Amino acid sequence: MFPVKYRRALLYEDVEKIITETAAGIAERYEIEMEAVGCDKDHIHLLCGAHPKISPGQIVNIFKSITAREVFKRKPELREELWGGEFWSDGYYVATVGERGNWGKVEAYVKNQGQGEEVKQLKLF
Repeated sequence: MFPVKYRRALLYEDVEKIITETAAGIAERYEIEMEAVGCDKDHIHLLCGAHPKISPGQIVNIFKSITAREVFKRKPELREELWGGEFWSDGYYVATVGERGNWGKVEAYVKNQGQGEEVKQLKLF
């Protein structure tokens, strides 16, 4: 793996557009409410809700597999730029927003991904 300073950002504007358009289709097909999708240079934040029978891990797997397939279909040259030809890495992080959580702050944080250095990391307490 290249050090961070040598890696290219993959989530440039046209790829972000493919991902957000595909996310809308995923939301409709799988009844997942995509509240916000925030793209940064090398990762994505999703704020979504779904029926309790759909686990967070299932949502991630659905999102990763369908968006990767669509990105490679519409931009096949990206596969050559990637180590191993995979768009997403294996890992992910999931957190929940409860009834007492500040949904508006989380939504603003997700929507403002990649907007510049002024975006601060959320604090738990």
